[in-house]
Amino acid sequence: MLSQVYRSGFQTFNQRLLPWAQSTALSRSHRVQPSAIRNGRSWSNIPFITVPLSRAHGKSFAHRSELKHAKRIVVKLGSAVVTRGDECGLALGRLASIVEQVSVLQNQGREMMLVTSGAVAFGKQRLRHEILLSQSVRQALHSGQNQLKEMAIPVLEARACAAAGQSGLMALYEAMFTQYSICAAQILVTNLDFHDEQKRRNLNGTLHELLRMNIVPIVNTNDAVVPPAEPNSDLQGVISVKDNDSLAARLAVEMKTDLLIVLSDVEGLFDSPPGSDDAKLIDIFYPGDQQSVTFGTKSRVGMGGMESKVKAALWALQGGTSVVIANGTHPKVSGHVITDIVEGKKVGTFFSEVKPAGPTVEQQGEMARSGGRTLATLEPEQRAEIIHHLADLLTDQRDEILSANKKDLEEAEGRLAAPLLKRLSLSTSKLNSLAIGLRQIAASSQDSVGRVLRRTRIAKNLELEQVTVPIGVLLVIFESRPDCLPQVGALAIASGNGLLLKGGKEAAHSNRILHLLTQEALSIHGVKEAVQLVNTREEVEDLCRLDKMIDLIIPRGSSQLVRDIQKAAKGIPVMGHSEGICHMYVDAEASVDKASRLVRDSKCEYPAACNALETLLIHRDLLRTPLFDQIIDMLRVEQVKIHAGPKFASYLTFSPSEVKSLRTEYGDLELCIEVVDSVQEAIGHIHKYGSSHTDVIVTENEKTAEFFLQHVDSACVFWNASTRFSDGYRFGLGAEVGISTSRIHARGPVGLEGLLTTKWLLRGEDHVVSDFSEHGTLKYLHESLPVPQRNTN
Repeated sequence: MLSQVYRSGFQTFNQRLLPWAQSTALSRSHRVQPSAIRNGRSWSNIPFITVPLSRAHGKSFAHRSELKHAKRIVVKLGSAVVTRGDECGLALGRLASIVEQVSVLQNQGREMMLVTSGAVAFGKQRLRHEILLSQSVRQALHSGQNQLKEMAIPVLEARACAAAGQSGLMALYEAMFTQYSICAAQILVTNLDFHDEQKRRNLNGTLHELLRMNIVPIVNTNDAVVPPAEPNSDLQGVISVKDNDSLAARLAVEMKTDLLIVLSDVEGLFDSPPGSDDAKLIDIFYPGDQQSVTFGTKSRVGMGGMESKVKAALWALQGGTSVVIANGTHPKVSGHVITDIVEGKKVGTFFSEVKPAGPTVEQQGEMARSGGRTLATLEPEQRAEIIHHLADLLTDQRDEILSANKKDLEEAEGRLAAPLLKRLSLSTSKLNSLAIGLRQIAASSQDSVGRVLRRTRIAKNLELEQVTVPIGVLLVIFESRPDCLPQVGALAIASGNGLLLKGGKEAAHSNRILHLLTQEALSIHGVKEAVQLVNTREEVEDLCRLDKMIDLIIPRGSSQLVRDIQKAAKGIPVMGHSEGICHMYVDAEASVDKASRLVRDSKCEYPAACNALETLLIHRDLLRTPLFDQIIDMLRVEQVKIHAGPKFASYLTFSPSEVKSLRTEYGDLELCIEVVDSVQEAIGHIHKYGSSHTDVIVTENEKTAEFFLQHVDSACVFWNASTRFSDGYRFGLGAEVGISTSRIHARGPVGLEGLLTTKWLLRGEDHVVSDFSEHGTLKYLHESLPVPQRNTN
């Protein structure tokens, strides 16, 4: 509701609210006392949702993921967040968004407090209006309405602005919070309120009483009586940012809050001044790291800067309060910055007293980038040697691997479904198959990186080549499949890519040993850091935001995982498929024996796989024939639950349960059966309800089969073959990083070739474009040159 009010026009809202704020301010004392609250309105109608958020105070949170447990939160709004760009009024849109977020958290059962600027800006706007009105009246009386001179507005004293703006600012906050059935109360403080023990106890008691009654305290320094600021511009010292930051930190510690959120006009702390070429946002700041930070210029409003925020934050951290400094002005994030921080997302700079034992994910990304570039410069034989060594380690260290996997299985027992437990399990035969696949990758990698695809003679002594190169840094996220780690690792090594791996916690022990073996193999040529396993508490969504470190994301897991990653990825391409809705069309001229055998293998061999059959299309002429009966009997024996499509159901007197959706990936022993009248209708059904993964035709008619192969627009299209052949290992790729249904770059099972891109190399001798102009001395030849033959051994 509130967002609609503000979308309809912030200026109109301000004009309507200002007279009301002015009138109510005359009869209201904004210095809250507990006794006044006790005699006030009834709070029984305020919604209060109790959630388990309490924790023992005294030690700050060690990780961002723990911030969701914060019960008591202080949000500090800097002057640059509250005021408009012209510094003569409030940024109503941002304030509305902040109030909405604070209200959401308050209604979750948290205890929210605001430390806010803005009184000076609001008062300045009012006083300017009064001065202009007064000057125009005086000049009209003395010189006539048509002879008004250009009026100069005097420099406005900050304390007068604060006195004129406090009531209006509070009235605005009250009107906003009322939209969410939340009451707010203002508390004005000075330094004496903290230094005088009696006043300090009174302040503490008032705040606790307000929080007890589900009221949001809005705290501000009493700028109408503070000492004057240094003579500078009229807005210099709206609210001393240093004083305001100190106030927020002292309030947070005094009230034993769990979290202090400091919103400013920068994203957080940087290792060099924000805006400089090499500036990098510091994700986590630790006490003692001040030497690694270069502080930039001060805020456009106020007297302090980032240095004062850091000092205040470290003081609060020492007092047991966690701190996050973030941007509250960016239009794309300000609408959810507070709730994102509380949810533990990577926003701004998080202050922590606990340094991680290993490198941060950002450092791992840089190591993978550097290691990958070195890996790409190795000779093909050296990369192949690394992969062969890894294959040997998988069999030589079999007992250690299976022992670690046994721990994962024991911990997952009762928590994971049977199909996931099967994916999690490793065995001697699986490890042997992995080793064989890795050796296939090593053999195919001899001529991968640096292979010449095209050569062109542009002009005499000017030759152009297009060659294969690694993509860069890959992020592979996989669930419950530890065997994925050596497969993907080998493909990254063969293609010269750096690699970040994020495995599921259910396979933590298996992943750890397999990663150690991978790094051991990489060490034989000094590129150990090219493959990194992310063991920190990074959320997948946060990893997907590292667009400056990651060039391609490859999810390996459930369709929900893939969809979540595709949604979360910001500026990073995602290779994969969200669903594996594979079809098999049994034509009127299909073989009885082939059809039953192919359906069984496609559906029952591994029903949880993405290339398992999900929809069986039957030609209408096959109904009530021995072929149809044999397929149904086989499915009954295999205990496959059948869902009837609409047309199939219409042919049956007593049909199985009708399908809820023809676009369903069951991932289990369930199958949809539908009837079609022709191969053209089958193709139309596949295009409408399929996922462009793998689709099959079963027929003895070659012409019909070729028509199907040419017209079905999927990554894999087969004739008289099981859908389960859609796999990198079975295609002879050695292994795959996944199956892609994308239209760009790689499609289908993605092996070594899919992890390469190209670059252009031009070799000349003092060639300039002007020589090829109309009056130049050279002409373009554009002759195709022979390409070196690829090594296929």
